[in-house]
Amino acid sequence: MNKSLTIVALATLVSACSNADWRTASREPAGIAPDPQQEQEAVIEVYGADAFSWRGWFAIHTWIATKEAGASEYKVHEVVGWRVERGQPALYSYHTETPDRYWYGAKPEKILSLKGEQAAQLIPKINQAVQNYPWKNEYSVFPGPNSNTFPAWVSLQVPELGLEMPFSAIGSGYAN
Repeated sequence: MNKSLTIVALATLVSACSNADWRTASREPAGIAPDPQQEQEAVIEVYGADAFSWRGWFAIHTWIATKEAGASEYKVHEVVGWRVERGQPALYSYHTETPDRYWYGAKPEKILSLKGEQAAQLIPKINQAVQNYPWKNEYSVFPGPNSNTFPAWVSLQVPELGLEMPFSAIGSGYAN
């Protein structure tokens, strides 16, 4: 392949990276989570979306959302590497009505969804597992710990979840 063709191919690949600028990438709700104002049952959902930029060609970012029965918001738990770079814990939890927001331009998909009594019984176990997560302040793209290590580790602590991480959840095997 000649040099010009190589440069054009590389430029095409780079331009195909969605979300070259994280500041302008969509963080809108995807509309796939039950509305917490209308859903009165307990809910557990695990989401995955293509990782940011070129990493999304082969890997996803995952997170866990829980909503207790009668709650008007979800509690989202996730691990993010750039928090460590800023001197903050990689693991953080926050409350929101929209746990299914786009991951910097990438639409999330549900990996797991549980409702009702089963979810109500598992939420306290998930909360305990979140508290006990051993890599709260660590992040490594490969082999982990990373955003996929976290839900995989929670699922080992709470096997009743029945969470099966997708192949593209690189770093999920770190928890084993």
